[in-house]
Amino acid sequence: MLYYALVFLIVALIAGFLGFGGVAIAAAGIAKILFFIFLIMFLVTLVTHFSRTRMGGV
Repeated sequence: MLYYALVFLIVALIAGFLGFGGVAIAAAGIAKILFFIFLIMFLVTLVTHFSRTRMGGV
């Protein structure tokens, strides 16, 4: 998911450089949404891992 966020960020940068403002704004918005979804999933996984480790799991 982080990979796709970076791809959309690069597409937004290239589109912005070439003057395609609408495409750049859309790609940047998608990249931002994907990044925040990745961040939330990462934090949930991290909390789950630490709670399992603390309870004596592997």
